[in-house]
Amino acid sequence: MKEEAFLKEFIEDNKATIYKICRVYANDTEELKDFVQEVAIQLWRSHKNFENRSKLSTWVYRVALNVCMTLSKKRKKGINTVSLLSKDFHDDDNETEKEQIAALYRAIRKLNESERAIVLLYLEDKSYKEMAEILGITTSNVGARVNRAKNQLKMLING
Repeated sequence: MKEEAFLKEFIEDNKATIYKICRVYANDTEELKDFVQEVAIQLWRSHKNFENRSKLSTWVYRVALNVCMTLSKKRKKGINTVSLLSKDFHDDDNETEKEQIAALYRAIRKLNESERAIVLLYLEDKSYKEMAEILGITTSNVGARVNRAKNQLKMLING
């Protein structure tokens, strides 16, 4: 039972990160809930495989991104999940900020999957080195992809 309590607390501690990643890939609230639950399940299942070769936060990002990318490819397939989070994550921003954030997420969802991952990590202020480690690419490749994704996002937002 100690391990289950630890894992539940670990998922609670990382739910904001999990939510942000899932929100980039999910199209609606129900899909978001499914994505969050599947990420939590995969973290639960794979925690014993974590080898401390990277930071724990890097591992959480990697698992969440991989799960979300896989699920976004299989949107038609239903996923049965069981809640591991005690409550949903909600932003407490004012309405204007919520609308701006929603518009940003809509634009991000129009990017391809790898560009979404880059933008998400960029918005999380991850260093290029951390991004490279999470995505399994070189640091110079991260720089090129960040610039490309930022330009595409600007075009999507500004028309």
